[in-house]
Amino acid sequence: MARGAADVGQSAPPVWEDNMTFTRRALGATALATLIAMPAFAQDSGTIGISMPTKSSARWISDGESMVAQFEEAGYETNLQYAEDDIPNQLAQIENMITTGVDALVIAAIDGTTLTNALANAAAMDIPVVAYDRLIRDSGDVDYYATFDNFQVGVQQATNLVNGLEERFPDAEQWNVELFGGSPDDNNAYFFYDGAMSVLQPLIDDGSIQIVSGQMGMDTVGTLRWDGSVAQARMDNLLSANYTDARVHGVLSPYDGLSIGIISSLRGVGYGSGDMAMPIVTGQDAEIPSVKAIQRGDQYSTIFKDTRELARVTVGMVDALLQGGEPEINDTETYDNGVKVVPSYLLEPVPVTEENITEVLIDSGYYEASELE
Repeated sequence: MARGAADVGQSAPPVWEDNMTFTRRALGATALATLIAMPAFAQDSGTIGISMPTKSSARWISDGESMVAQFEEAGYETNLQYAEDDIPNQLAQIENMITTGVDALVIAAIDGTTLTNALANAAAMDIPVVAYDRLIRDSGDVDYYATFDNFQVGVQQATNLVNGLEERFPDAEQWNVELFGGSPDDNNAYFFYDGAMSVLQPLIDDGSIQIVSGQMGMDTVGTLRWDGSVAQARMDNLLSANYTDARVHGVLSPYDGLSIGIISSLRGVGYGSGDMAMPIVTGQDAEIPSVKAIQRGDQYSTIFKDTRELARVTVGMVDALLQGGEPEINDTETYDNGVKVVPSYLLEPVPVTEENITEVLIDSGYYEASELE
């Protein structure tokens, strides 16, 4: 699939001079027929501002590309901006979109608690706002939310972890596991963690799983900005402090970018070679490096979230808002942002292990087989 979308959507179509002499000379019968025959998506339905958090993750590049393609097919121009995980940068980009007069905003927030004033400005300009994948908190000016079932993502991650432990370490009297959480400023991270713990806590309570370090809870295991290097450094510390005489059997990782760092740390002390079996490591987003890691046996699983479908839902929401219709939603209870319950559409995530990579990721057209070689 294509990579590296430009930050700004395609430029507006040319505007004919408003001059009757020019019109009589330039618009003969043939030219007029050509204009009439132009496809519907070339018409200007408005401009959509799209604010994405970073290009450092292939997942967000794919999100941006999918939305640009689908909005433009629906007849909209797009202004796509990436903030490179810099909160003031994202605020400035959003404020600029509002000032230049976009017709709607789609925002995947870096920090979902920092946009209240910007969204108040958008509301004052009658610009609707759709939160994309990450809930925007502390604002009554978020109109809708498009995301995946994030609690279910966590359930699937923990279920994969347990399945892998049973498969790779069937004779262990107790599984030694460490927990990693996502960024504390991302509301989704708490849903992922809570979903995972709904599966793991009973096994911790009955002694099947031991958290050797004792580190639990998002305030302790969270990883700011989803930074893989931070996860790697923490895994290094966990190993040196707790595993001189013990083996790690599993690591709950909520995101592929963290998983890569965790795996690097584990390999650095010998896991995956000799008699030190690689622990079961989970993930999310089905990024190519992690899919390849699953194929190698370094990572056990990931969670696939089809960004094409999330873009489709988001484009449908925005189009309905701008055309006076009712956006499609399927959840009116889950996502309370501190000011209001934001009406949402939740998509289903799909667990991926080595057994179903081809079926889920290649046969669906999300990746070409050559990308995973």
